[in-house]
Amino acid sequence: MTARARDWQIRLAGTGGQGLGLAGRLLADAFVAEGLRVAQSQTYEPTSRGGTSRSDLVAASAQVDYPLVTRLDCYLLLDQAALEDADALLVDDALVIIDADRVPRPPTGRYRLHALTPLAAARALGNPRVANVIGLGALVALSGVCAYDTLETVVAQSTPSKFRALNLAALREGRRLATGVHD
Repeated sequence: MTARARDWQIRLAGTGGQGLGLAGRLLADAFVAEGLRVAQSQTYEPTSRGGTSRSDLVAASAQVDYPLVTRLDCYLLLDQAALEDADALLVDDALVIIDADRVPRPPTGRYRLHALTPLAAARALGNPRVANVIGLGALVALSGVCAYDTLETVVAQSTPSKFRALNLAALREGRRLATGVHD
């Protein structure tokens, strides 16, 4: 199923400094590039690093009736501290991706859990700050919310030139972690 064929409600959650606002904007731009309408909201604790942070997206083929998530079809959780109320919002068969090293107690329910290691993979790439892009690559590869190529184009166009190669490598690493596909 392509992104144009269904509506999506997605949460990217973790702690401040993990770049979840940026990841949400990249995904929103990919949705727009594929013809969807998008509402994105962000919440974060007042501390710039260490407090909880999340980026929520509602994407629809028609007008977005309500801009806040009321259910979660996809959930990327990069830190246990940000788990909050996700259990109540996860739909049956939702895609849940966790950082296995930072989320020892994932949400419970009938969902598809993928325990990956985006932070460890980001460190292996030489910069722990790209764990967000690795997680985003995994989410797109596993969910099909948008075409991977669309997201890759958005990342290439939106990233400052000095970080472009690193962010594209992070996106590819996310897809590799999720599916085993190597470029």
